[in-house]
Amino acid sequence: MALFSRRPKKSTDQPSSQQPAPQPLDEDVAPAVETTPDSGTAPAEGTAPASGTATDAADAAAAADVTGASAAAEADTVTEAEAATEATATPAGSDPAEATPPADPAVQVSLSTFQGLGPKASAPVITPRAPGPETAPTDAEVVPGLRDNVLVREALAQLSIPATATDLLNVARQLLQGHLFLRVKGDARALLAEGKRLPLAIANVGDKQYALAYSGGRALQTSLKLDGDADTSAMGQPVLAIIRHVLAGPYAGLIIDHGSQPQRAVLPRELLEKMLEKFDEQHAVKSLLAGERTPETAASVVAALQDAPLWVAVGKGPSDRPGIAEGRSKDGSRYLEVYTHPLEVAVMGRRDQAAPVTAKQLATALNGDTGLTGVIVDPAGPWIRLTRDDLQPVLALIG
Repeated sequence: MALFSRRPKKSTDQPSSQQPAPQPLDEDVAPAVETTPDSGTAPAEGTAPASGTATDAADAAAAADVTGASAAAEADTVTEAEAATEATATPAGSDPAEATPPADPAVQVSLSTFQGLGPKASAPVITPRAPGPETAPTDAEVVPGLRDNVLVREALAQLSIPATATDLLNVARQLLQGHLFLRVKGDARALLAEGKRLPLAIANVGDKQYALAYSGGRALQTSLKLDGDADTSAMGQPVLAIIRHVLAGPYAGLIIDHGSQPQRAVLPRELLEKMLEKFDEQHAVKSLLAGERTPETAASVVAALQDAPLWVAVGKGPSDRPGIAEGRSKDGSRYLEVYTHPLEVAVMGRRDQAAPVTAKQLATALNGDTGLTGVIVDPAGPWIRLTRDDLQPVLALIG
């Protein structure tokens, strides 16, 4: 596969023609969509994010069992990758707009006594990361004709300056659904029709390459304005296909929205590998939570829970006893926290351990503690509360 560098034209760095070419992406999953400059949209400005919290990010990921073998090695990779984005970005100097904090769905988090997923209520309350919004944003088409991955876009918009460990893990967890866009040199439709490989955008730093992907139309427009290369088109692809493409090639990681500093993220190869180890290839639950809510959403999520890989968050309360995290609504109702990936546990910021659980074990937990009202799925958001009435198909698994 031919590759072209996404550096500005004045840069002297060029991709090496000796680099091995990764296997092409699934080319029939999403149609190519051409992009053109939009004179009404100004490129994002700001300073490049620093890499100061790379070790913290590795440590936070370790708490959820999503790191590589060495936290130090991952920290080095993140630092180099951020150097790559700094080398490819040109705008600087303006103060970036502050991201709006997520809405608080009034879910408090407490720990119950750990008794094999059959807990009793416990009084201690611990301080969690602020829960995320219940539903995903609805403004998916900022640029008409290009549907953004709104969860990834919003996670990038919430990045601190510099980005914290939890910020970066938050972007990673929102990648577990939906699609991203790739920029292709030339007309993607014509190249696909001719059976040719697609020359994808990359960034170089030293002898390493990083694949580039985009959360939506505005990030694509910003990238286009930075390099002025109108002879490109955009192609939407499922996130899973893109991550596999990165891991099948020579890339050191994935940079998302690299031109939209400071709203960009660098995910090292080691983290991508760990993401896939626990990834639900159907990602049915996460997709339902990210989608439009309908009267059928709760039933659809319950059906998906029966076959999906799930986790609970195990930590320690003030008494130093192990416990399983619960969510509590304003009226005091207790909901067992259930997660679709260990990254969802990590971003809660409590340093809990992600413990795998089956739907049958959830049914046992609910039957063993009548004080539990139900479960809350992915409380960092988008989330959903499911009552015992909703969960009857799961409860029926144990008769």
